[in-house]
Amino acid sequence: MKVGLLLEGGAMRGLYTAGVLDIFLDNNIKIDTIIGVSAGALFGVNYKSKQRGRALRYNLKYANDKRYMGMRPLLKTGNIMNKEFCFDTVPNELDIFDYERYKNEPEKFYAVVTNVETGKAEYILIDDLKQKMEYLRASGSMPFVSKFVEINGVKYLDGGTADSIPIEKMLEMDMDKIIVILTRPIDYRKKKSNEVIPNIFYSKYPNFVNTINNRYKKYNEQVEKILELEKENKIFVIRPSRLVDIKRVEKDVKKLQQMYDLGIEDANDSINKLKEYLNK
Repeated sequence: MKVGLLLEGGAMRGLYTAGVLDIFLDNNIKIDTIIGVSAGALFGVNYKSKQRGRALRYNLKYANDKRYMGMRPLLKTGNIMNKEFCFDTVPNELDIFDYERYKNEPEKFYAVVTNVETGKAEYILIDDLKQKMEYLRASGSMPFVSKFVEINGVKYLDGGTADSIPIEKMLEMDMDKIIVILTRPIDYRKKKSNEVIPNIFYSKYPNFVNTINNRYKKYNEQVEKILELEKENKIFVIRPSRLVDIKRVEKDVKKLQQMYDLGIEDANDSINKLKEYLNK
């Protein structure tokens, strides 16, 4: 039986996903293929490396570190997430990422990125994270507050721009069972955003502008598709059972802990039903 796991993004809401995945580790939930979007990819890699608690630990420790993320690195480097600190210093020096364990574990892990020229999503197999760290960084590089991540001459940004919840891609992969972890409550829908700003900011990239301006439609369609599949018992969904007031770049460690704890709580509440779903 092949099991797929889909991880929505959402910046610091992704700590909800980190909590859920830590409960999966506690319960030895076996996954074959993972698709992570933005924060879903950034935090989800710790599931494959089997480093329980790591995502919460470094976020609590460095949330208010001027080197980590926020206005200071944005003004200094053009990226709201400091490239050197987030993707080099933290995983290689301060909170060591287990690259070898990641590479040797059997799960296939895909990070979603958005090609700025085409405006389309690409799904990158991250088989060796040390070698492909730039794709992971691209997946979480939010528009307007991040520079393009250029890899082999191709410009990329946040995967959630083109494919926020890639349920269609996961269905194409012919999994026997699919688990979806969302970071918004069941009643959340995106609203149409101001189209002027993307047109000005990314005027040289009309396909990307079109993708940004139509993101809300695609997102809402994906949510409805997931609800339909869930009712038919074709997928298993874990989502926040209540709203946590948390910013995309949250500095309040109590709110970060609260988001993670809700993931722990909801996963514990769902784990027996999940095991039943997987064993059918």
